Amino acid sequence: MFGYVTANEPELKMKEYHEYKAYYCGLCHVLKQKYGFVGQMTLTYDMTFLIMLLTSLYECEPQVQEHRCKAHPVRPQKMLTNKFTQYGADMNMLLTYHHLMDDWKDEGSRAGCVGAGILRPIYKKLKKKYPKKGRAIGYWLHRLHELEKAGEKSIDRVAGCFGKIMETILVYEADAWEDILKRMGFFLGKFIYIMDAFDDVEKDIESGSYNALKDRFGHENFTEECNFMLNLMMAECTIEFEKLPCIQDAQILRNILYAGVWKKFDKRAQEREKDQGDPSHCKKCSGKCKMRK
Repeated sequence: MFGYVTANEPELKMKEYHEYKAYYCGLCHVLKQKYGFVGQMTLTYDMTFLIMLLTSLYECEPQVQEHRCKAHPVRPQKMLTNKFTQYGADMNMLLTYHHLMDDWKDEGSRAGCVGAGILRPIYKKLKKKYPKKGRAIGYWLHRLHELEKAGEKSIDRVAGCFGKIMETILVYEADAWEDILKRMGFFLGKFIYIMDAFDDVEKDIESGSYNALKDRFGHENFTEECNFMLNLMMAECTIEFEKLPCIQDAQILRNILYAGVWKKFDKRAQEREKDQGDPSHCKKCSGKCKMRK
């Protein structure tokens, strides 16, 4: 469930694009400092959004650095870091561990098993560092696995579990913004879960993995139904976001929430529309499903 909370880069101004990349490179640098090469391998843009959101909300001035790296060995890259970068790196490792465990439990992924084993010592330390968050994330992931194992048909119920996980992560501390960040994180998490199910439905049908959208896939209005659900989630998320006094990098944050999160949906919808009528694109049903007319 990674890679959905990203910017729509072509719509960013050049200055905004470089700012966004600087936070991303800053997160990469901190992951390497704290967790080595393994940490860098977990890098995602999703946590870049979290760092920028908290930096803007709490008006925490980032430290500007320039470093070369393996990806950019010639020209030093601008990097922006602060205490929220440290927090984002920690949350990134927590989520990555659970993501790998999920792959192992759901799909029997050997890579997931090995990866989770490598990250387990880091995970144990982070659980001690963030005991409340560790317990909350562990509880809701366990509840999510229970529902998935039972074959829960309600996408709203299972998505709600991941919503509670994101609710936990978006709240940095108990203060005046806690309730708003909780609601924002809850609906963002539900969006991510539903988007992931929409993105992977064919693969999950073929592999026999759980997906709450399986029964809906193939219906004539499948894409429109998913679009409606996702729009409801992001509408609630952005309503909460607009209550926050975010000024610094506000346009980048809006770009992510109003445009960037839809990139994967638009891509998958276009791919499926293009594949309609071509049975060779549907390995599971050989062109017999309702979408293939």
